[in-house]
Amino acid sequence: MKFILNFYILIFILSCAKDENPQQIQTQGFNMLLIGNSFFKPYADHLNNLASEANLNEHNSTVVKRGGEYGWPINLWNDSTTEEHQLIKSTLDQGNIEIFGMTSGYDIDSDNPTEGHSAWIRYPLQNNPNIIIFVAIGSFDFPNGDSNGTRPDWDTFASDNGFNSIQEFYEYYINEVIHKEIVDELRLEFPFTKIFTIPTGWATKNLAQMNLDSQLLDDISMVGPKSNSIFTDEKGHQGQIVIETGTMIWLNSIYNVDLSSFNYDTGFTTDLHAIAQDIIDSHDSNYKF
Repeated sequence: MKFILNFYILIFILSCAKDENPQQIQTQGFNMLLIGNSFFKPYADHLNNLASEANLNEHNSTVVKRGGEYGWPINLWNDSTTEEHQLIKSTLDQGNIEIFGMTSGYDIDSDNPTEGHSAWIRYPLQNNPNIIIFVAIGSFDFPNGDSNGTRPDWDTFASDNGFNSIQEFYEYYINEVIHKEIVDELRLEFPFTKIFTIPTGWATKNLAQMNLDSQLLDDISMVGPKSNSIFTDEKGHQGQIVIETGTMIWLNSIYNVDLSSFNYDTGFTTDLHAIAQDIIDSHDSNYKF
């Protein structure tokens, strides 16, 4: 009887050990499809470099880009004769895509703001039933307004919409618009599909404010060359310091890489690892991977 009891105890211990193993195994990289515009592509492209630095050797991505609103999911879906539309579909048709990422951009005048995201989620499910979806939340554009005077600067934009700062307005945009009006609706429509968000745009907002407050340890211009500026143009495209920070947000959001021990040289003296980690820590856990 004692032998039999010990045998079952041993079996129980081994079974517990088997249950724990899957939690300890870390992926070596996902096969991804990433679609968006110029406020999305720099992070998608640079993620390949950071995944390599993190030894995620099986990371692979197909990146499809169209500029501006043409890179929103709804327009990539509706423009069905374009090369980009066909490439997205042919990539999904292969049936081995694990993660599908797209921008948060949508037509604000539409009665159905989830239409484009919904179409692109529905399409691959037959060949990729376990596909995971993420929505990368971009930054507002035209930080200083436009030269024609048709677009206000960020402070005026926030004030015109009843907010005290662009940071307050952006937080509202993420939580009340993107999360509640888009992601929550998509989760209701696709209850068996994992959908999460990446708060990429905070990299732009936080670094811009830190630069205004002289808190960066690097000599950074607000607008200028990509190598040493927050923005590269009037539209608000990202300088390298923003791309580095935003891509680390992606790396942690997708692969859960510990940025505090991630031995990667961003090329800047400012601790971009810590800035990215603070953004991730502040992101609503209900919308994390």
